[in-house]
Amino acid sequence: MPILPLLLALLSLFSTVTLANEPPPALAARAWILIDHTTGQVLAAQNPDQKVEPASLTKIMTSYITYVALRDGKLKRDQVVPVSEKAWKAVGSRMFIDLKVPVTVDELLKGMVIQSGNDASVALAEAIAGTEDAFVNLMNAEAKRLGLANTHYVNATGMPDPAHMTTASDLARLTTALIRDFSEDYKLYAVKDYTYNKIKQPNRNRLLWLDNTIDGVKTGHTESAGYCLIASRNDGVRRLTAVVLGTASDQARVQETLALLHYGYRAYDAVKLYDKGQTLSQLKIFKGTQSTVGAGFTENFVLSLPKGASSGDHLKVEVASRQPLIAPVQKGDTIATLRLSVDGQLYGEYPLMALADVPVAGIIGRAWDSLKLYLQ
Repeated sequence: MPILPLLLALLSLFSTVTLANEPPPALAARAWILIDHTTGQVLAAQNPDQKVEPASLTKIMTSYITYVALRDGKLKRDQVVPVSEKAWKAVGSRMFIDLKVPVTVDELLKGMVIQSGNDASVALAEAIAGTEDAFVNLMNAEAKRLGLANTHYVNATGMPDPAHMTTASDLARLTTALIRDFSEDYKLYAVKDYTYNKIKQPNRNRLLWLDNTIDGVKTGHTESAGYCLIASRNDGVRRLTAVVLGTASDQARVQETLALLHYGYRAYDAVKLYDKGQTLSQLKIFKGTQSTVGAGFTENFVLSLPKGASSGDHLKVEVASRQPLIAPVQKGDTIATLRLSVDGQLYGEYPLMALADVPVAGIIGRAWDSLKLYLQ
């Protein structure tokens, strides 16, 4: 995805006002949020921007940076990682790496994602950045790039620290980025168990056994953070992601997260408003080889709408274009915004992309359009 559309898409995330006729459930949790993964709509939330401890949910960022390193060739899956004494002695949940036994990046990823190993997290951090402290700098830089405005990391594991904080909104953004940017790697989050060093450990996300459309994401727990869970459910039509933080028990985080996900599918319909490549508007373009360019979505545009709100009586759409639009424009560039209102209330703003390339015109065409722009 080009940088500009990505930035605009991120800016449009989490801006939707919930309009469902059915109120969301009252969850026994410190903070929570439910989003539509594709559009970033907030379907329900409580204290979404309250700073809280993420516990082992931190490992989502640790895995994200590891996947970046693998993608960029700075790390290889079969690469053997030396086990430091710091990694070996990591407290809390562990995959039980051994100082004397070689371990690969791939094994460490499974130990971190499936078994939530703190030892695996430290070992990967050291493999990528040399030290855990240096890796934390990468984590905070990546958080800034992804727009996680209220997140600050102190370690790669999620061990308690007064300065190690995030929010439900930021965790939803991070999870969206993980699934979007590393869809193949994300499949690891659905694996139910892993055996290393002859020790078999189950994935702590018990929702994987209760609903086969839930394919992740991560649990977390410390005494101060409480029991936390991020769960993502894809029913083949749309994906909803729930972040539930600070419940009283493992059972509570499972029940409350299920209740939130079920609410999203019950209170909102999945409505395909536009097809991939469908032209919503022909926009005037200057200094190009053609005078107009189609604007639309490069994927099917499926929206979560409140039950009964999908009829024309309730919906209103408006296309706001960038003007003047000057060539060159590449297919996929953001050139307009779709504003959607439900019953007169703004529901969301979504970037529209150019559906074709428009190269720069010749010198005569550019001069003629320059004159037209001057006379406007």
